[in-house]
Amino acid sequence: MKRRSVLAGLAGAAASWTLPAAAQDEFGSKDLVAAAEKEGSLTYYTANFAEVEQEVIKAFNKRFPKVKVAMVRAPGGQIIQRIKTEAAAGKLAADVVNHSDRGLMKELEDLFQDYTPPNAADYRPDALVSPKFWPGVTLGWCLAYNTELVKNPPKTWADLTKEEYKGKKIGQVVGPSGGTTWTRIMFERQVLGEDYWKKQAALQIALYPSGAPLSDALVRGEVSIAPLLYNIIYTKIVEGAPAEAIFAPEGVPIIPYADGITKTSKSPNAARLFMNWRLSKEGQTFAIKSLGNITSLKEPPLFPKGWDPKLIKVWVPKFDEFEKLRDGWLEEWNKTYGYRQ
Repeated sequence: MKRRSVLAGLAGAAASWTLPAAAQDEFGSKDLVAAAEKEGSLTYYTANFAEVEQEVIKAFNKRFPKVKVAMVRAPGGQIIQRIKTEAAAGKLAADVVNHSDRGLMKELEDLFQDYTPPNAADYRPDALVSPKFWPGVTLGWCLAYNTELVKNPPKTWADLTKEEYKGKKIGQVVGPSGGTTWTRIMFERQVLGEDYWKKQAALQIALYPSGAPLSDALVRGEVSIAPLLYNIIYTKIVEGAPAEAIFAPEGVPIIPYADGITKTSKSPNAARLFMNWRLSKEGQTFAIKSLGNITSLKEPPLFPKGWDPKLIKVWVPKFDEFEKLRDGWLEEWNKTYGYRQ
Protein backbone atom coordinates (compact mmCIF):
# COMPACT_ATOMS: atom_id res chain seq x y z
CA MET A 1 0.00 0.00 0.00
CA LYS A 2 1.11 3.55 -0.66
CA ARG A 3 1.68 6.10 2.11
CA ARG A 4 -1.21 8.16 0.73
CA SER A 5 -3.71 5.29 0.87
CA VAL A 6 -2.67 4.27 4.38
CA LEU A 7 -2.96 7.82 5.63
CA ALA A 8 -6.33 8.20 3.96
CA GLY A 9 -7.67 5.08 5.61
CA LEU A 10 -6.41 6.02 9.04
CA ALA A 11 -7.45 9.62 8.75
CA GLY A 12 -10.91 8.73 7.54
CA ALA A 13 -11.50 6.56 10.57
CA ALA A 14 -10.10 9.09 13.02
CA ALA A 15 -11.81 12.07 11.46
CA SER A 16 -15.22 10.47 11.82
CA TRP A 17 -15.11 10.95 15.58
CA THR A 18 -17.60 13.42 16.96
CA LEU A 19 -17.86 15.31 20.21
CA PRO A 20 -20.96 16.42 22.10
CA ALA A 21 -22.14 19.88 21.11
CA ALA A 22 -21.18 21.26 24.53
CA ALA A 23 -17.58 20.22 23.97
CA GLN A 24 -17.29 22.18 20.74
CA ASP A 25 -16.49 25.34 22.70
CA GLU A 26 -12.90 24.10 22.70
CA PHE A 27 -12.72 25.22 19.08
CA GLY A 28 -14.00 28.74 19.81
CA SER A 29 -17.27 30.54 20.34
CA LYS A 30 -20.36 30.11 18.17
CA ASP A 31 -19.73 33.62 16.88
CA LEU A 32 -16.22 32.63 15.74
CA VAL A 33 -17.55 29.55 13.96
CA ALA A 34 -20.26 31.61 12.24
CA ALA A 35 -17.73 34.25 11.17
CA ALA A 36 -15.34 31.59 9.88
CA GLU A 37 -18.09 29.91 7.89
CA LYS A 38 -19.07 33.28 6.43
CA GLU A 39 -15.48 33.81 5.24
CA GLY A 40 -15.66 30.29 3.85
CA SER A 41 -11.98 29.62 3.16
CA LEU A 42 -8.37 30.21 4.15
CA THR A 43 -4.94 29.90 2.53
CA TYR A 44 -2.49 27.62 4.31
CA TYR A 45 1.30 27.63 3.77
CA THR A 46 3.14 24.53 5.00
CA ALA A 47 6.57 22.92 4.77
CA ASN A 48 5.20 19.57 5.94
CA PHE A 49 4.47 16.59 3.64
CA ALA A 50 1.60 17.46 1.30
CA GLU A 51 -0.19 14.11 1.73
CA VAL A 52 -0.05 14.45 5.53
CA GLU A 53 -1.47 17.97 5.50
CA GLN A 54 -4.20 16.93 3.08
CA GLU A 55 -5.38 14.40 5.66
CA VAL A 56 -5.30 17.07 8.36
CA ILE A 57 -7.47 19.30 6.17
CA LYS A 58 -9.91 16.45 5.54
CA ALA A 59 -10.20 15.81 9.28
CA PHE A 60 -10.78 19.53 9.91
CA ASN A 61 -13.48 19.57 7.24
CA LYS A 62 -15.25 16.63 8.88
CA ARG A 63 -15.79 18.98 11.78
CA PHE A 64 -16.18 22.24 9.80
CA PRO A 65 -17.22 21.41 6.21
CA LYS A 66 -18.09 25.02 5.34
CA VAL A 67 -14.49 26.28 5.72
CA LYS A 68 -12.31 25.27 2.78
CA VAL A 69 -8.51 25.20 3.05
CA ALA A 70 -6.30 26.04 0.05
CA MET A 71 -2.87 24.54 0.75
CA VAL A 72 0.45 25.83 -0.59
CA ARG A 73 3.24 23.34 0.10
CA ALA A 74 6.97 23.91 -0.43
CA PRO A 75 10.26 22.98 1.31
CA GLY A 76 11.01 24.94 4.47
CA GLY A 77 13.51 27.40 2.99
CA GLN A 78 11.28 28.13 0.03
CA ILE A 79 8.27 28.80 2.26
CA ILE A 80 10.26 31.30 4.32
CA GLN A 81 11.57 33.04 1.19
CA ARG A 82 8.07 33.19 -0.27
CA ILE A 83 6.72 34.80 2.89
CA LYS A 84 9.52 37.38 2.87
CA THR A 85 9.05 38.19 -0.84
CA GLU A 86 5.28 38.49 -0.65
CA ALA A 87 5.43 40.55 2.55
CA ALA A 88 7.96 42.96 1.02
CA ALA A 89 5.59 43.49 -1.90
CA GLY A 90 2.59 43.92 0.40
CA LYS A 91 1.01 40.76 -1.03
CA LEU A 92 1.40 38.09 1.65
CA ALA A 93 -1.36 35.65 0.73
CA ALA A 94 -1.11 33.17 3.60
CA ASP A 95 -3.66 33.18 6.40
CA VAL A 96 -1.90 30.43 8.38
CA VAL A 97 1.74 29.30 8.19
CA ASN A 98 2.98 25.92 9.47
CA HIS A 99 6.76 25.50 9.78
CA SER A 100 9.20 23.13 11.52
CA ASP A 101 11.94 25.69 12.20
CA ARG A 102 11.01 27.84 15.18
CA GLY A 103 14.12 29.98 14.71
CA LEU A 104 13.26 30.98 11.14
CA MET A 105 9.69 31.76 12.15
CA LYS A 106 10.85 33.78 15.15
CA GLU A 107 12.76 36.05 12.75
CA LEU A 108 9.45 36.79 10.97
CA GLU A 109 7.50 37.38 14.16
CA ASP A 110 6.43 40.92 13.20
CA LEU A 111 4.47 39.52 10.23
CA PHE A 112 2.16 37.54 12.52
CA GLN A 113 -0.74 38.61 14.69
CA ASP A 114 -1.33 37.92 18.36
CA TYR A 115 -3.08 34.61 18.85
CA THR A 116 -3.92 32.40 21.82
CA PRO A 117 -5.80 29.08 21.46
CA PRO A 118 -8.62 28.28 23.90
CA ASN A 119 -6.48 25.57 25.54
CA ALA A 120 -3.27 27.60 25.72
CA ALA A 121 -2.70 26.67 29.38
CA ASP A 122 -2.56 22.99 28.39
CA TYR A 123 0.64 23.43 26.35
CA ARG A 124 4.23 23.04 27.53
CA PRO A 125 5.86 26.48 27.91
CA ASP A 126 9.20 25.11 26.67
CA ALA A 127 7.59 24.28 23.30
CA LEU A 128 6.86 27.97 22.65
CA VAL A 129 9.24 30.60 21.30
CA SER A 130 6.68 33.36 20.90
CA PRO A 131 3.09 33.99 22.05
CA LYS A 132 2.25 34.29 18.34
CA PHE A 133 3.38 30.76 17.41
CA TRP A 134 1.93 27.44 18.56
CA PRO A 135 2.94 23.79 17.94
CA GLY A 136 0.10 22.39 15.87
CA VAL A 137 2.61 19.71 14.86
CA THR A 138 5.12 18.02 17.17
CA LEU A 139 7.44 15.30 15.89
CA GLY A 140 9.58 12.97 17.98
CA TRP A 141 12.59 10.67 17.58
CA CYS A 142 12.42 6.90 18.08
CA LEU A 143 14.75 3.92 17.57
CA ALA A 144 13.59 1.81 14.63
CA TYR A 145 14.83 -1.61 13.56
CA ASN A 146 14.21 -4.29 10.94
CA THR A 147 12.41 -7.15 12.70
CA GLU A 148 13.69 -9.74 10.24
CA LEU A 149 17.35 -8.83 10.76
CA VAL A 150 17.60 -7.76 14.39
CA LYS A 151 17.03 -10.44 17.01
CA ASN A 152 18.44 -8.37 19.87
CA PRO A 153 16.99 -4.89 19.20
CA PRO A 154 18.29 -1.79 21.00
CA LYS A 155 16.35 -0.72 24.04
CA THR A 156 18.19 2.54 24.79
CA TRP A 157 20.06 5.27 22.94
CA ALA A 158 23.23 4.01 24.63
CA ASP A 159 22.75 0.65 22.90
CA LEU A 160 23.56 2.34 19.59
CA THR A 161 27.23 2.33 20.62
CA LYS A 162 27.43 -1.47 21.10
CA GLU A 163 30.11 -3.38 19.18
CA GLU A 164 27.55 -5.96 18.04
CA TYR A 165 26.04 -3.31 15.73
CA LYS A 166 29.35 -2.52 14.03
CA GLY A 167 29.74 -2.53 10.24
CA LYS A 168 27.07 -0.38 8.59
CA LYS A 169 24.30 -2.01 10.62
CA ILE A 170 23.20 1.37 11.99
CA GLY A 171 22.08 4.14 9.65
CA GLN A 172 21.31 7.72 10.55
CA VAL A 173 20.50 11.06 8.98
CA VAL A 174 23.44 13.46 8.72
CA GLY A 175 23.59 16.21 11.30
CA PRO A 176 23.40 19.23 8.95
CA SER A 177 20.24 18.00 7.18
CA GLY A 178 17.92 20.34 9.08
CA GLY A 179 16.42 21.45 12.38
CA THR A 180 14.82 18.12 13.22
CA THR A 181 18.13 16.27 12.95
CA TRP A 182 20.00 19.04 14.77
CA THR A 183 17.56 18.45 17.63
CA ARG A 184 18.67 14.81 17.75
CA ILE A 185 22.36 15.80 17.58
CA MET A 186 21.94 18.29 20.42
CA PHE A 187 20.15 15.67 22.53
CA GLU A 188 22.93 13.15 21.96
CA ARG A 189 25.61 15.59 23.10
CA GLN A 190 23.76 17.02 26.10
CA VAL A 191 22.03 13.90 27.42
CA LEU A 192 24.10 10.92 26.25
CA GLY A 193 27.53 12.47 26.84
CA GLU A 194 30.31 14.23 24.97
CA ASP A 195 31.90 10.90 23.96
CA TYR A 196 28.68 9.46 22.44
CA TRP A 197 29.46 10.58 18.88
CA LYS A 198 32.99 9.19 19.02
CA LYS A 199 31.80 5.82 20.31
CA GLN A 200 29.10 5.58 17.67
CA ALA A 201 31.21 6.81 14.76
CA ALA A 202 33.65 3.96 15.50
CA LEU A 203 30.91 1.50 14.47
CA GLN A 204 31.08 2.61 10.80
CA ILE A 205 27.67 4.28 10.71
CA ALA A 206 25.92 4.48 7.33
CA LEU A 207 24.92 8.11 6.64
CA TYR A 208 21.80 9.25 4.73
CA PRO A 209 20.70 12.71 3.54
CA SER A 210 17.21 12.55 5.10
CA GLY A 211 14.74 10.34 6.91
CA ALA A 212 12.78 9.14 3.87
CA PRO A 213 15.64 7.27 2.13
CA LEU A 214 16.89 6.00 5.49
CA SER A 215 13.50 4.50 6.38
CA ASP A 216 13.37 2.88 2.93
CA ALA A 217 16.85 1.45 3.47
CA LEU A 218 15.80 0.06 6.84
CA VAL A 219 12.79 -1.73 5.35
CA ARG A 220 14.91 -3.12 2.48
CA GLY A 221 17.50 -4.39 4.95
CA GLU A 222 20.38 -2.19 3.79
CA VAL A 223 20.71 -1.14 7.43
CA SER A 224 19.26 -2.92 10.45
CA ILE A 225 18.75 -0.10 12.96
CA ALA A 226 18.13 3.63 12.68
CA PRO A 227 17.09 6.57 14.83
CA LEU A 228 14.15 8.04 12.91
CA LEU A 229 11.34 10.50 13.36
CA TYR A 230 8.45 8.32 14.47
CA ASN A 231 6.01 9.67 11.89
CA ILE A 232 8.34 8.57 9.08
CA ILE A 233 8.55 4.91 10.14
CA TYR A 234 4.99 4.81 11.52
CA THR A 235 3.24 4.55 8.16
CA LYS A 236 5.63 1.81 7.03
CA ILE A 237 4.84 -0.19 10.15
CA VAL A 238 1.12 0.28 9.48
CA GLU A 239 1.66 -0.93 5.92
CA GLY A 240 3.08 -4.16 7.29
CA ALA A 241 6.77 -3.52 6.64
CA PRO A 242 9.24 -5.64 8.69
CA ALA A 243 9.93 -2.80 11.11
CA GLU A 244 9.25 -1.81 14.69
CA ALA A 245 10.01 1.28 16.76
CA ILE A 246 10.72 1.89 20.43
CA PHE A 247 10.95 5.01 22.57
CA ALA A 248 14.11 5.00 24.69
CA PRO A 249 14.10 5.81 28.42
CA GLU A 250 16.90 8.42 28.19
CA GLY A 251 14.35 10.68 26.47
CA VAL A 252 12.45 11.36 23.28
CA PRO A 253 13.76 14.50 21.54
CA ILE A 254 10.75 16.37 20.18
CA ILE A 255 10.44 19.08 17.54
CA PRO A 256 7.56 21.51 18.20
CA TYR A 257 6.55 23.37 15.04
CA ALA A 258 5.73 27.07 14.93
CA ASP A 259 2.30 27.81 13.44
CA GLY A 260 0.88 31.31 13.23
CA ILE A 261 -1.75 33.59 11.70
CA THR A 262 -0.48 36.43 9.52
CA LYS A 263 -1.36 40.05 10.20
CA THR A 264 -2.49 40.36 6.57
CA SER A 265 -4.93 37.43 6.82
CA LYS A 266 -8.03 38.00 4.69
CA SER A 267 -9.84 35.24 6.60
CA PRO A 268 -8.75 35.79 10.21
CA ASN A 269 -11.73 33.99 11.72
CA ALA A 270 -11.32 30.93 9.51
CA ALA A 271 -7.59 30.97 10.31
CA ARG A 272 -8.28 31.13 14.03
CA LEU A 273 -10.81 28.29 13.83
CA PHE A 274 -8.35 26.11 11.90
CA MET A 275 -5.61 26.78 14.45
CA ASN A 276 -8.01 26.21 17.36
CA TRP A 277 -9.07 22.84 15.96
CA ARG A 278 -5.54 21.67 15.23
CA LEU A 279 -4.34 22.59 18.74
CA SER A 280 -7.42 21.12 20.42
CA LYS A 281 -7.52 17.74 22.11
CA GLU A 282 -9.42 16.38 19.14
CA GLY A 283 -6.89 17.72 16.63
CA GLN A 284 -3.92 16.45 18.61
CA THR A 285 -5.53 13.04 19.13
CA PHE A 286 -6.02 12.76 15.38
CA ALA A 287 -2.37 13.66 14.75
CA ILE A 288 -1.07 11.09 17.23
CA LYS A 289 -3.40 8.25 16.27
CA SER A 290 -3.46 8.73 12.52
CA LEU A 291 -0.18 10.45 11.57
CA GLY A 292 2.38 9.16 14.07
CA ASN A 293 2.94 12.57 15.65
CA ILE A 294 3.81 13.30 19.27
CA THR A 295 2.25 16.32 21.06
CA SER A 296 3.36 19.37 23.02
CA LEU A 297 0.34 19.13 25.32
CA LYS A 298 1.33 18.77 28.98
CA GLU A 299 -1.09 15.85 29.31
CA PRO A 300 -1.21 13.90 26.02
CA PRO A 301 -4.68 12.56 25.12
CA LEU A 302 -3.04 9.22 24.23
CA PHE A 303 0.40 7.76 23.64
CA PRO A 304 1.99 5.99 20.67
CA LYS A 305 2.45 2.22 20.82
CA GLY A 306 5.18 1.25 23.26
CA TRP A 307 5.21 4.60 25.08
CA ASP A 308 5.10 4.11 28.86
CA PRO A 309 4.55 7.58 30.38
CA LYS A 310 6.00 6.34 33.69
CA LEU A 311 9.33 5.65 31.98
CA ILE A 312 9.48 7.79 28.85
CA LYS A 313 9.90 11.56 28.99
CA VAL A 314 10.14 14.08 26.20
CA TRP A 315 13.21 16.25 25.76
CA VAL A 316 12.84 19.78 24.37
CA PRO A 317 15.95 21.75 23.35
CA LYS A 318 16.43 25.10 25.04
CA PHE A 319 15.77 27.58 22.28
CA ASP A 320 18.67 29.95 23.04
CA GLU A 321 21.12 27.02 23.03
CA PHE A 322 19.46 25.59 19.93
CA GLU A 323 20.53 28.65 17.96
CA LYS A 324 23.82 29.41 19.71
CA LEU A 325 25.38 25.92 19.66
CA ARG A 326 24.30 24.78 16.21
CA ASP A 327 27.20 25.80 13.94
CA GLY A 328 30.03 24.78 16.26
CA TRP A 329 28.56 21.46 17.30
CA LEU A 330 27.58 20.47 13.76
CA GLU A 331 31.12 21.20 12.57
CA GLU A 332 32.42 18.90 15.29
CA TRP A 333 29.82 16.25 14.38
CA ASN A 334 30.90 16.37 10.72
CA LYS A 335 34.54 15.78 11.68
CA THR A 336 33.69 12.96 14.07
CA TYR A 337 31.62 11.06 11.52
CA GLY A 338 33.82 11.97 8.53
CA TYR A 339 31.00 13.75 6.74
CA ARG A 340 31.68 16.39 4.10
CA GLN A 341 28.86 18.58 2.86
